Amino acid sequence: MAADLTRPLPEFENFLLHLRANGYSPRTVYSYERDLNLFARFLALAGIPFERVDKLAITRFKAALADPEHVRLLEDRPQKDRLKARSVNRTLSALRTYLRFLVEIDRPVPIPPDAVKLARAERPHPRVPDLAELLRVIEAPSYLEADPKVALRNRAILEVLFATGMRISELCSLNRNQLGPDGELFVRGKGKKERFVYLTPRARYHLDRYLATRTDPFPALFIPYRGRRADGRDPRISPNYVEARLRPSLTRLKINVPITPHTFRHAFATYLAEEGANPAAIQVLLGHESLQTTNRYVNLADRAAREAHRRFHPLPDPDP
Repeated sequence: MAADLTRPLPEFENFLLHLRANGYSPRTVYSYERDLNLFARFLALAGIPFERVDKLAITRFKAALADPEHVRLLEDRPQKDRLKARSVNRTLSALRTYLRFLVEIDRPVPIPPDAVKLARAERPHPRVPDLAELLRVIEAPSYLEADPKVALRNRAILEVLFATGMRISELCSLNRNQLGPDGELFVRGKGKKERFVYLTPRARYHLDRYLATRTDPFPALFIPYRGRRADGRDPRISPNYVEARLRPSLTRLKINVPITPHTFRHAFATYLAEEGANPAAIQVLLGHESLQTTNRYVNLADRAAREAHRRFHPLPDPDP
């Protein structure tokens, strides 16, 4: 008798509804749906009822994801190469999230979510440039940009990126009113998660120099001065612009290490960790966990993150 490959997972539609109701994008919901359908197909092919899933079944599923032949059977389409650990872990992470949802709605789960162990990922070749090279890139707008206002703005952008470790999309969406009096920035990140990040004195110095040139009424923290985006109702710098301005700087500085806006986030975390910052504090600063607070209240984890940032960020204060 052929396996029933259409049998859905328990509460599957309600899980997808849960994702939509909590602000996940359609693309993210589709990714969860695709990955969990892959798991359902594996169970059907292996003849394992969902309620009988155990650690061995998870190991077999992980092995199936990593094997080209098994992936072809699971997805019913050609797959020549092994899936990378990152792709395998994306699917396993979706399964974890689904199991946690079942726990939250008091439905039985055959295995605890944390029992789904991720695949060991190969450590990629370090892409973090030396601090000296990174500083050259950060300081480059001050003497490579011909327009003084653009120079001040672009220098402030790079200083803020490295000072805070925020995503480039988060930086571009910042408004001036999200900057606090003590150099904290209230950030709304992926999945509408909220957190505080903190400027170094050096970053605040360069940001203040840039903001002192602003006489416009626009809310965005970083605005374009020319081009199509400068003429809108809410002009603001785009991630593509920041990345595009980095490329000629690297060429003129003769730096061969690839540096993108995301490099500053990765370097931020790497250098803080190397200086001894608590990993939990780094997680808070990077926004990998939700922040249940407002501007009026900063919980203990955030205060620890602020202290770790103050103590361990490698950049010095600005010269007087």
